[in-house]
Amino acid sequence: MRCYNYSAKITDKIKHSDMKTIARIGQQAPELQLETWLQSEVGNIGNHLGKVILIEVFQVNCTGCFVHALPEAIRLHNLFAQDDFIVLGIATAFENFDINTEGNLKRLIETGEVVGEPLKQLANTDYVNDNKLDYILPFPIAMDKLVKNKDEITEEKILAFIESQISDYRDWPEDKRTPINQQALKYLKSKTHNALTFETYQLQGTPSSILIDKNGILRDISFGIQNHLEALIRELISE
Repeated sequence: MRCYNYSAKITDKIKHSDMKTIARIGQQAPELQLETWLQSEVGNIGNHLGKVILIEVFQVNCTGCFVHALPEAIRLHNLFAQDDFIVLGIATAFENFDINTEGNLKRLIETGEVVGEPLKQLANTDYVNDNKLDYILPFPIAMDKLVKNKDEITEEKILAFIESQISDYRDWPEDKRTPINQQALKYLKSKTHNALTFETYQLQGTPSSILIDKNGILRDISFGIQNHLEALIRELISE
Protein backbone atom coordinates (compact mmCIF):
# COMPACT_ATOMS: atom_id res chain seq x y z
CA MET A 1 0.00 0.00 0.00
CA ARG A 2 2.89 2.34 -0.74
CA CYS A 3 2.44 5.19 -3.22
CA TYR A 4 5.42 5.06 -5.55
CA ASN A 5 6.67 8.17 -7.31
CA TYR A 6 7.77 7.20 -10.80
CA SER A 7 9.74 10.38 -11.31
CA ALA A 8 11.63 10.60 -8.01
CA LYS A 9 14.93 9.32 -9.34
CA ILE A 10 15.28 11.85 -12.14
CA THR A 11 15.30 15.03 -10.09
CA ASP A 12 19.05 15.36 -10.70
CA LYS A 13 18.43 15.24 -14.45
CA ILE A 14 15.22 17.27 -14.63
CA LYS A 15 15.29 20.00 -12.00
CA HIS A 16 12.61 22.58 -11.47
CA SER A 17 13.87 26.15 -11.53
CA ASP A 18 12.72 26.73 -7.93
CA MET A 19 14.83 23.85 -6.61
CA LYS A 20 18.14 25.31 -5.45
CA THR A 21 19.41 22.51 -3.21
CA ILE A 22 19.33 18.74 -3.28
CA ALA A 23 19.41 16.97 0.09
CA ARG A 24 22.35 14.64 0.75
CA ILE A 25 22.81 12.17 3.61
CA GLY A 26 25.57 13.42 5.92
CA GLN A 27 25.15 17.06 4.89
CA GLN A 28 23.16 19.96 6.32
CA ALA A 29 19.46 19.28 5.77
CA PRO A 30 17.86 21.87 3.46
CA GLU A 31 15.08 23.94 4.96
CA LEU A 32 11.60 22.67 4.18
CA GLN A 33 9.76 24.47 1.36
CA LEU A 34 6.20 24.72 2.60
CA GLU A 35 2.96 26.32 1.52
CA THR A 36 1.61 26.73 5.04
CA TRP A 37 1.36 25.13 8.47
CA LEU A 38 -2.16 23.90 9.11
CA GLN A 39 -1.53 22.57 12.60
CA SER A 40 0.84 24.12 15.17
CA GLU A 41 3.10 26.41 13.15
CA VAL A 42 6.61 25.64 14.41
CA GLY A 43 8.98 27.27 11.95
CA ASN A 44 11.55 25.27 10.03
CA ILE A 45 14.49 22.94 10.58
CA GLY A 46 16.74 25.75 11.79
CA ASN A 47 14.27 26.48 14.58
CA HIS A 48 14.82 23.04 16.09
CA LEU A 49 18.58 22.69 16.32
CA GLY A 50 19.35 20.73 19.48
CA LYS A 51 16.52 18.30 18.74
CA VAL A 52 16.32 15.17 16.64
CA ILE A 53 13.72 15.81 13.93
CA LEU A 54 11.56 13.13 12.33
CA ILE A 55 9.69 14.39 9.27
CA GLU A 56 6.89 12.08 8.14
CA VAL A 57 5.94 12.77 4.53
CA PHE A 58 2.56 11.48 3.40
CA GLN A 59 -0.21 12.04 0.87
CA VAL A 60 -3.88 12.45 1.68
CA ASN A 61 -4.56 9.83 -1.02
CA CYS A 62 -2.07 7.25 0.32
CA THR A 63 -3.66 4.32 2.15
CA GLY A 64 -0.36 2.98 3.45
CA CYS A 65 0.32 6.32 5.10
CA PHE A 66 -2.78 5.94 7.28
CA VAL A 67 -2.29 2.23 8.00
CA HIS A 68 1.43 2.18 8.77
CA ALA A 69 3.41 5.41 8.66
CA LEU A 70 1.24 7.89 10.55
CA PRO A 71 0.40 5.47 13.40
CA GLU A 72 4.13 4.73 13.73
CA ALA A 73 4.96 8.45 13.74
CA ILE A 74 2.38 8.94 16.50
CA ARG A 75 3.93 6.08 18.49
CA LEU A 76 7.40 7.63 18.18
CA HIS A 77 6.00 11.09 19.03
CA ASN A 78 4.60 9.66 22.27
CA LEU A 79 7.57 7.41 23.04
CA PHE A 80 10.12 10.22 22.90
CA ALA A 81 7.88 13.03 24.17
CA GLN A 82 10.23 13.77 27.08
CA ASP A 83 13.39 13.82 24.96
CA ASP A 84 15.03 16.30 22.59
CA PHE A 85 12.86 15.10 19.73
CA ILE A 86 10.09 16.42 17.48
CA VAL A 87 7.87 14.93 14.79
CA LEU A 88 6.74 17.07 11.86
CA GLY A 89 4.12 15.91 9.35
CA ILE A 90 4.39 17.11 5.75
CA ALA A 91 1.56 16.40 3.31
CA THR A 92 2.78 16.37 -0.28
CA ALA A 93 1.53 15.56 -3.78
CA PHE A 94 3.27 13.95 -6.74
CA GLU A 95 0.08 12.51 -8.28
CA ASN A 96 -3.72 12.78 -7.91
CA PHE A 97 -3.41 16.53 -7.55
CA ASP A 98 -7.19 16.89 -7.39
CA ILE A 99 -7.27 14.81 -4.18
CA ASN A 100 -3.91 15.57 -2.52
CA THR A 101 -4.96 19.15 -1.81
CA GLU A 102 -4.58 21.61 1.03
CA GLY A 103 -8.36 21.61 1.47
CA ASN A 104 -8.53 17.85 1.97
CA LEU A 105 -5.56 18.03 4.33
CA LYS A 106 -7.31 20.74 6.36
CA ARG A 107 -10.44 18.55 6.66
CA LEU A 108 -8.31 15.59 7.68
CA ILE A 109 -6.68 17.60 10.47
CA GLU A 110 -9.85 19.28 11.70
CA THR A 111 -12.33 16.40 11.42
CA GLY A 112 -10.33 13.24 10.65
CA GLU A 113 -12.17 12.86 7.33
CA VAL A 114 -10.40 10.69 4.75
CA VAL A 115 -11.05 10.75 1.02
CA GLY A 116 -10.09 8.95 -2.18
CA GLU A 117 -8.41 5.55 -2.05
CA PRO A 118 -7.96 5.49 1.75
CA LEU A 119 -11.71 5.92 2.19
CA LYS A 120 -12.44 3.14 -0.33
CA GLN A 121 -9.90 0.71 1.10
CA LEU A 122 -10.35 1.41 4.81
CA ALA A 123 -14.10 2.01 4.99
CA ASN A 124 -14.83 -1.34 6.65
CA THR A 125 -11.78 -1.52 8.87
CA ASP A 126 -10.87 -0.36 12.37
CA TYR A 127 -8.93 2.57 10.94
CA VAL A 128 -12.00 4.51 9.76
CA ASN A 129 -15.32 5.15 11.47
CA ASP A 130 -18.03 7.16 9.70
CA ASN A 131 -15.49 8.19 7.01
CA LYS A 132 -13.14 9.51 9.69
CA LEU A 133 -9.84 8.29 11.06
CA ASP A 134 -10.04 6.43 14.34
CA TYR A 135 -7.00 8.33 15.66
CA ILE A 136 -5.84 11.94 15.94
CA LEU A 137 -2.64 13.38 14.47
CA PRO A 138 -0.96 15.08 17.45
CA PHE A 139 2.10 16.70 15.87
CA PRO A 140 2.59 19.82 13.68
CA ILE A 141 1.49 19.36 10.07
CA ALA A 142 2.22 21.48 6.99
CA MET A 143 1.46 21.36 3.28
CA ASP A 144 4.37 20.96 0.90
CA LYS A 145 4.84 23.86 -1.51
CA LEU A 146 3.41 22.97 -4.91
CA VAL A 147 4.35 24.98 -7.98
CA LYS A 148 2.96 24.69 -11.48
CA ASN A 149 5.00 22.32 -13.60
CA LYS A 150 6.07 24.29 -16.66
CA ASP A 151 8.64 21.77 -17.91
CA GLU A 152 8.39 20.94 -21.58
CA ILE A 153 8.09 17.22 -22.22
CA THR A 154 10.82 16.23 -24.67
CA GLU A 155 12.00 12.86 -25.92
CA GLU A 156 15.19 13.38 -23.91
CA LYS A 157 13.22 13.85 -20.70
CA ILE A 158 10.99 10.87 -21.43
CA LEU A 159 14.06 8.72 -21.99
CA ALA A 160 15.76 10.00 -18.82
CA PHE A 161 12.61 9.25 -16.86
CA ILE A 162 12.33 5.70 -18.21
CA GLU A 163 16.03 4.93 -17.70
CA SER A 164 15.78 6.05 -14.07
CA GLN A 165 13.46 3.07 -13.61
CA ILE A 166 14.72 0.63 -16.27
CA SER A 167 18.49 0.89 -16.66
CA ASP A 168 18.69 -1.41 -19.68
CA TYR A 169 15.68 0.11 -21.47
CA ARG A 170 17.70 0.88 -24.63
CA ASP A 171 18.49 -2.81 -24.97
CA TRP A 172 14.84 -3.82 -25.00
CA PRO A 173 13.20 -4.74 -28.33
CA GLU A 174 11.11 -2.06 -29.99
CA ASP A 175 7.80 -3.81 -29.34
CA LYS A 176 8.45 -3.70 -25.59
CA ARG A 177 9.81 -0.16 -25.52
CA THR A 178 6.84 1.42 -27.25
CA PRO A 179 4.22 0.79 -24.51
CA ILE A 180 6.71 1.85 -21.82
CA ASN A 181 7.35 5.08 -23.71
CA GLN A 182 3.62 5.73 -23.94
CA GLN A 183 3.13 5.11 -20.21
CA ALA A 184 5.99 7.47 -19.37
CA LEU A 185 4.54 10.18 -21.60
CA LYS A 186 1.13 9.77 -19.97
CA TYR A 187 2.62 10.09 -16.48
CA LEU A 188 4.70 13.16 -17.31
CA LYS A 189 1.67 14.86 -18.87
CA SER A 190 -0.32 14.18 -15.69
CA LYS A 191 2.38 15.73 -13.47
CA THR A 192 0.86 19.19 -13.33
CA HIS A 193 2.81 20.34 -10.25
CA ASN A 194 6.17 19.95 -8.54
CA ALA A 195 6.26 19.43 -4.77
CA LEU A 196 9.38 21.29 -3.67
CA THR A 197 10.22 19.62 -0.35
CA PHE A 198 9.43 16.21 -1.82
CA GLU A 199 11.75 16.80 -4.76
CA THR A 200 14.48 18.56 -2.76
CA TYR A 201 14.77 15.44 -0.60
CA GLN A 202 14.52 13.17 -3.69
CA LEU A 203 11.85 11.01 -2.10
CA GLN A 204 10.77 7.82 -3.85
CA GLY A 205 7.12 8.06 -2.82
CA THR A 206 4.92 8.04 0.24
CA PRO A 207 5.09 7.30 3.06
CA SER A 208 8.64 8.54 3.52
CA SER A 209 10.55 9.39 6.70
CA ILE A 210 13.33 11.97 6.98
CA LEU A 211 15.56 11.93 10.06
CA ILE A 212 17.75 14.89 11.03
CA ASP A 213 20.16 15.01 13.95
CA LYS A 214 20.57 17.70 16.61
CA ASN A 215 23.07 19.60 14.46
CA GLY A 216 20.71 19.75 11.51
CA ILE A 217 22.54 17.03 9.57
CA LEU A 218 20.44 14.74 7.39
CA ARG A 219 21.01 11.22 8.70
CA ASP A 220 18.38 9.00 7.08
CA ILE A 221 15.68 8.90 4.40
CA SER A 222 13.36 5.89 4.32
CA PHE A 223 10.53 4.87 2.00
CA GLY A 224 7.67 2.58 2.98
CA ILE A 225 7.41 0.49 6.14
CA GLN A 226 10.55 0.83 8.27
CA ASN A 227 11.57 -0.92 11.48
CA HIS A 228 14.88 0.82 12.18
CA LEU A 229 13.72 4.31 13.09
CA GLU A 230 13.21 3.81 16.83
CA ALA A 231 16.74 2.49 17.34
CA LEU A 232 18.26 5.23 15.19
CA ILE A 233 16.30 7.94 17.00
CA ARG A 234 17.53 6.61 20.35
CA GLU A 235 21.09 6.73 19.04
CA LEU A 236 20.75 10.29 17.77
CA ILE A 237 19.11 11.51 20.98
CA SER A 238 22.02 10.14 22.99
CA GLU A 239 24.67 11.88 20.85
